Amino acid sequence: MLKIGIIGGSGLDDPDILKNPIELEVSTEYGNPSSHLLSGKINDVETVILARHGRNHQYSPSQVNNRANIKALQKTGVTHIIATTACGSLRQKIDRGDLVVLDQFIDFTRFRKNTFADSFENGAVHTAMAHPFDDNLRKKLYETAVKLDLNVHDKGCVVTIEGPRFSTVAESKMFRILGADVINMSTAPEAMLANEAGVPYAAVAMSTDYDCWKEDEEPVTWDEILAVFNQNSDNVKKLLIKVIQDLKE
Repeated sequence: MLKIGIIGGSGLDDPDILKNPIELEVSTEYGNPSSHLLSGKINDVETVILARHGRNHQYSPSQVNNRANIKALQKTGVTHIIATTACGSLRQKIDRGDLVVLDQFIDFTRFRKNTFADSFENGAVHTAMAHPFDDNLRKKLYETAVKLDLNVHDKGCVVTIEGPRFSTVAESKMFRILGADVINMSTAPEAMLANEAGVPYAAVAMSTDYDCWKEDEEPVTWDEILAVFNQNSDNVKKLLIKVIQDLKE
């Protein structure tokens, strides 16, 4: 039976999109998830929402316990995970407010736990990661965004940096050379763990800024990111609600 897990980035963990939400306390062998899980229904589909950074955004990207988050969702029986995230654009064509259905990642994190296998005592674990985002979920996200007349890109490579600082100009230009289209501080470890857990995972990223490679603009600030994010977060919520309906059909 279809059961969707939503990992909400900043401002995209709105419990109001759920019908009759209840709080679930789920503990895991990797610790507690970032927040209580909220379980309810969207278009009659069982859905569980988890706030990646905590309900009060109290966890920095490096503090997020991705292992506990993925494991907790798995324990509730979710069959698919859809993640939302803010990102900086590394391409002129990806404008502020545009959505990107991610298809690849480059991992530049340094301090994250990105595997459930702390040792190979019970056997080697080498998870295939050539295509880390589920094709069916990606297709549904893109087609649904088009139906809703949203500005959406059908693919994009995200580079995930450690943070919480933003990039230098040199780093931002390097990431462009490496082939990254957008940049954030969350997706790569989350995607790795979902794949290792065997749960289909897809992520939709909202572009909020041009990082700092575009030197004809002032370097990005957190306040500017929040302003763009708040203006466009309703689009992502509409997309989540409609795509879950489409997955049911």
